[in-house]
Amino acid sequence: MKAEGQFLIDGGFGLAGSNRRILRDRRKKPTPAFSRYIFLGRRRIFRRKADQDKGGYLDHYRLSSLRIPIRVKLSIAITAIIWLTILILSFVILARQRDHLYLQTVKTGKVSLNYFANNANISLLNDDILRLNQLIKEAASIEGLLYAIIIDRQQVIKAHTDHTRIGGTLQAFDDIEEVKREENVTYFTYTLPSGTRVLNLSRPVTFKDKELGTVHVGVSLDFIKNLIRRETIFILILSLLIILLGISTAILLGISFSRPIAKLVIATQEIGKGNFQYRIDLIRRDEFGDLATAFNYMAGELWKKLIIQKSFGRYISAEVLEMILSHPEDSWLKGTRSEATILFTDIREFTAFSETTDPEKIVEDLNEYFAIVTELILDYGGYVDKFIGDAVLGVFGVPIFYADHAERAVKAAVAMQKELLQRAKDNSNPFLSRIGIGINTGVVVSGNLGSQVKMEYTIIGDSVNVAFRLNGLAGPGEIIVSKRIYDLTRDIVSAKALPPQKIKGKSESVEVFQLLGLKDKQSDT
Repeated sequence: MKAEGQFLIDGGFGLAGSNRRILRDRRKKPTPAFSRYIFLGRRRIFRRKADQDKGGYLDHYRLSSLRIPIRVKLSIAITAIIWLTILILSFVILARQRDHLYLQTVKTGKVSLNYFANNANISLLNDDILRLNQLIKEAASIEGLLYAIIIDRQQVIKAHTDHTRIGGTLQAFDDIEEVKREENVTYFTYTLPSGTRVLNLSRPVTFKDKELGTVHVGVSLDFIKNLIRRETIFILILSLLIILLGISTAILLGISFSRPIAKLVIATQEIGKGNFQYRIDLIRRDEFGDLATAFNYMAGELWKKLIIQKSFGRYISAEVLEMILSHPEDSWLKGTRSEATILFTDIREFTAFSETTDPEKIVEDLNEYFAIVTELILDYGGYVDKFIGDAVLGVFGVPIFYADHAERAVKAAVAMQKELLQRAKDNSNPFLSRIGIGINTGVVVSGNLGSQVKMEYTIIGDSVNVAFRLNGLAGPGEIIVSKRIYDLTRDIVSAKALPPQKIKGKSESVEVFQLLGLKDKQSDT
């Protein structure tokens, strides 16, 4: 309470006697539950809630710091996709290529076999060994061909790619696998003692339908395996290059994603600290650019709302709100001298009533009284500057200037008393019939006052102090105005002059008037 009283004096006006007694009494005796709630409880609750929220946030942040960067995730994902794709394609392609090479080998063997068989019949008939070997030599250079053999009907080798074998007898083949026959060609697979797998193809050599001998051609199947191995190595190298390219692309994409995300994280932390003027400097023609634009828009709107909340809270009219939103950092925030009308309301005998009434009842009745007064101040173009205990300070003419600000304040005061007295008849709220109102007009200084910790839009000046003192002269249901107010509104109000009053802060007596109501033509205005 001491801080509040000091604030009122610093604001340009002092505490009325009744309010000073309230502060003095509350300092002398234990603070009731109602006062503790107003001045201590809310602060403690907010501090405890903030500590809990902060602790929870920090715990969550520490957990989320154990993370895998998005570029690493993209690298792993793209590498896995590329590797799996290449593995599947390699398996399919190599299997198809193996089958194709086998068929191609069989076809090559058949071509060679037919060549020998068709050109060896005359030489074999004439037993021309030199010509037969010359024929074998011409085909021996075919890639993958291990041997070519021409034998007669007695299995004697007449021609062989290995000249040392000529004249010998062809031995039976060992480890023969499944034998296949296509027309006059027989082929099978077997394994040499050296471990080489061979596809042997044979065909009889005939002359005028008489069989003269047989031609054998051996094609290496390991040749196919070596070709597949070379292709596999090539695919692996190509895969490695593609994977490296994929990882590089993933890292670049990850950086492209992570940098704007990091900026958004920093911006979010700044917003969480209350720095609503922070902006993201990110120009991109994609979803991140849209997100940055939306984030900056959100920060701007939060900044505007913060200004409103710090300056006025919820107690401003629609016109003032529109002006603030249109010019959130304009000169209205600075100290400005202007003419305005000040209206004070206060509850008579509030101290005595609060000492004998439950705090819950006091809060309920005060809220009803505040709601009525606030609504009518806003309806007539003013704004509620602050609540001071059981008093309300309303201002007309700033920050938006109205030429008829004095008339607006007077009409609002008359409407207040009328509404308060009507409500007093309908319920048990004793405050509504005990409201005194004081009004004055003059030059004030308006603007944002306070510190970095707490700041609000308010007014100060001698005119504010006079209005506060006039409020102290008003009895229950009365409206006391200054001569300046009367001069500005005499055409619309009915009033009676009161004896000049000596008020604190003024060396000379002040002329005051009691407002009786509006003239007939203004009663419905």
